Amino acid sequence: MSDLLCFGEPMLEFNQQPDGGDGRRLYLEGHGGDASNAAIAARRSGAKVGMLTALGADRAGEEFRRLWKAEGVDDSLVPTHREAPTGIYFVSHDERGHHFTFHRKGSAAARYAPSDLPEDAVTRARALHLSGITLGISETSCDAAFRAMEVARGAQVTVSFDTNLRLRLWPLARARACIEAAIGMADIVFPSLEDAEALTGLMDADAIADHYLRLCPLVLLKLGKDGVLVATREGRRRVPGFPVPAVDATGAGDTFAGAFLARRLAGEEVEDAARYANAAAALSTQGYGAVAPIPREAEVRAFMAAR
Repeated sequence: MSDLLCFGEPMLEFNQQPDGGDGRRLYLEGHGGDASNAAIAARRSGAKVGMLTALGADRAGEEFRRLWKAEGVDDSLVPTHREAPTGIYFVSHDERGHHFTFHRKGSAAARYAPSDLPEDAVTRARALHLSGITLGISETSCDAAFRAMEVARGAQVTVSFDTNLRLRLWPLARARACIEAAIGMADIVFPSLEDAEALTGLMDADAIADHYLRLCPLVLLKLGKDGVLVATREGRRRVPGFPVPAVDATGAGDTFAGAFLARRLAGEEVEDAARYANAAAALSTQGYGAVAPIPREAEVRAFMAAR
């Protein structure tokens, strides 16, 4: 039985590599999708983790089965869709950062519906994690996500939500409404500062924390290299980040969420778990791709001890 269930779309990743000098654009194949990234981060930090999603009957789907088996992430609740593909995306890099191009329309995960949800498994978990992407990829996925949160709340399972705003998926007004409704059903919310500014119209971190605390009792406002603002209705504290020479921030926020949840499920205090998650996220930016650079617990502990 999994302590943590991560609900969302896995996607095969092609990540642009440094130019070899001959003008060709080279890509490294890997794995992505925010829920899968968070699941692997949590597993590498000690949690028992399972996935909730659907895969296509294709090579990309097979690759995810192999990945999850190698990582120890339970895929027994993940059906294979015979008519729909597994999504893919490309990551490119320039002086402004990293950029995504998605090919996910009609994917197996986008066709996931409330009838696909294994409600008994949700009630037996200790935590459920999902994001704004899970809500935005399709109406049926959105409905399934809200049903999963409803089931989890009814069973007193902790609900964790990452805003992960992707405006290519849906209009801002709809994203705001759905994401705020989801946060209102969550016990923990992980907004990034950039997402929160777009979703709330607020530019001050403390004002953003105040806004989300009206909906959710624990807010971890991700501030990138500056760490995280941990806010509850009783108080708040900024937990500093770990400056590193970053090369690719793909999946860093997912790593933070997964690492934090793993350490909280292990019994660590909120601020200790947030510091650990800051370190894990920092380490994940030192390699290319969403999954390969995600650190394991021993690596994170050694990095923190050295700092």
